[in-house]
Amino acid sequence: MSIELIVLDVDGTMTNGQITYTESGEELKSFCVKDGLAIASWLKLGKHVAIITGRKSNIVERRAMELGIEHFYQGVHQKQEVLVKILDELDLHWENVAVIGDDLNDSGMLRSAGVSFAPADASSYITRMVDEVLFCNGGEGAVREMIERLILQEGLEEDFLTLWHYE
Repeated sequence: MSIELIVLDVDGTMTNGQITYTESGEELKSFCVKDGLAIASWLKLGKHVAIITGRKSNIVERRAMELGIEHFYQGVHQKQEVLVKILDELDLHWENVAVIGDDLNDSGMLRSAGVSFAPADASSYITRMVDEVLFCNGGEGAVREMIERLILQEGLEEDFLTLWHYE
């Protein structure tokens, strides 16, 4: 079975896990542009992406919209339950899913997925349970690394490389 859906945690995966508040109370997060291009590429290949995160943030919502991610859920305490609904909606099975997460609230999804990934700086409990521990830290290219590994594993390298080649 092929991977059709990648599921992303946010804090510690798409970001470095730090949350900065301004004096006026605004929240700041930074995202890796390399991750964004890889996510956009995955979508251009006709695949699906979901963000399931435990926190709520307008910044994350904006990033999901910029990337064209349709399956976006925040403030989720039971991530696996949300993922089951997405699988039903897309008529996919667990073996069609790749998940990246860095902490204990991701463990249910990571254990159930067809293939699971963790950034290099993930919780040691998580790194012991996933299929692949990445070389990159969260927010520093971990999502890009995961997608590139999937591209190779799925035999999509030629399609991936031609996505951005214009004559």
